[in-house]
Amino acid sequence: MEQALSDMKVLDLTWYIAGPYCTKLLADYGADVIKVEPTGEGDPARRMGPFLNDEPHLEKSGLFLDLNTNKKSITLNLKSEWGRRAIRDLVKDVDILVENFRPGVMEGFGLDYKTLEAINPRLVMTSISNFGQTGPYRDFRASEIVIYGMGGAMFCNGLPEKAPLKKALTATLFQGGVMAANATMMAYLLAQETGEGQWVDVSLMETQLGAVDRRMAQLLTFQWNKTVTYREDPKGRQVYPMGIHRCKDGFFECIGIGVNWPSVGRMMDMPELVDDPRFSNVFAQMQPGNKEAFEVLWIPWCLEHTKAEIIEKGQKAGVLCGPLASMEEVVADPHWNARGFFAEIDHPVAGKLTYPGRPIKADDMPWVIRTPAPLLGQDNDEVYGKLGYSKEHLATLRATGII
Repeated sequence: MEQALSDMKVLDLTWYIAGPYCTKLLADYGADVIKVEPTGEGDPARRMGPFLNDEPHLEKSGLFLDLNTNKKSITLNLKSEWGRRAIRDLVKDVDILVENFRPGVMEGFGLDYKTLEAINPRLVMTSISNFGQTGPYRDFRASEIVIYGMGGAMFCNGLPEKAPLKKALTATLFQGGVMAANATMMAYLLAQETGEGQWVDVSLMETQLGAVDRRMAQLLTFQWNKTVTYREDPKGRQVYPMGIHRCKDGFFECIGIGVNWPSVGRMMDMPELVDDPRFSNVFAQMQPGNKEAFEVLWIPWCLEHTKAEIIEKGQKAGVLCGPLASMEEVVADPHWNARGFFAEIDHPVAGKLTYPGRPIKADDMPWVIRTPAPLLGQDNDEVYGKLGYSKEHLATLRATGII
């Protein structure tokens, strides 16, 4: 099937999360992506869970399987001269190279952009790093939690009497991968028009500084009036009902009722609440004791209704609300299935599994799983064969640990 990026060729020297997610977004829309993995155990993400049936295996990491659909895999030791020469040969026939080594590593390999540009002037090279290729922090080591903490938003997360909290898991790395894919596409389109490539410097730190996950409001607040945003105690919120609430079969969330108070009375089938002077405006809700008086009505009502009942009533009444769903409920949800979001992929080792599907829906830009995530080094013969290496030569390279 012809896809939007079917003419694009990518050399992928990335591992873990941010880089592989960048190249996955390209591969799933048609790009021909060759993933270069270290000899031995390959991309370290192969050793990260969750694993199928909790059995650690290089070909059964759910993280790796999801991040590397539609890619080819070759193994290569970049510390060998033959390995570096192979990269230079592969660069001749690709549009894009994506790497996420520490700054200076590619230069140490003799594979810096200046060298590769001389081989392929149209090459777009995207480098993803913690803090960018320049600046005082260039060589700092970091993890996802370090990057999130340094960006300012973490300072305002959590309870005021306790230490700050980070947002869930590796969201920062996935967001960095999205931004890297966007930047790569812009550089690629420019190269197609001008015939000249460029080096794209993606800093995970800067993708977070420019993100809207609370950080933008905090930065603007500080710039505007030099105020540092504080950690709010959710128990002290005066606008209600707001936040996460328990119900008959789990939890649901309401967001920012405030001035839309009449919708609460409609949702609860209590029209007498609409004009109740204790709750009918924000200032009344802030008066001592009124929140507790409302909760005497609200908590029993919630516990008498299921998530589905509450969401149906809330949406009908105009209340911003939604269920807190388990992953089992998400996968079974009729809405996502009606839209065809999930994809069933059959992997030669992991078997047939359900994966998160396309990020966007567009009739003229199909998202297609052409192949599952590759087995480690499964495409060595094909890729290196096109460079002119015989099976005998490749056997020698395998025996010496170069591929």
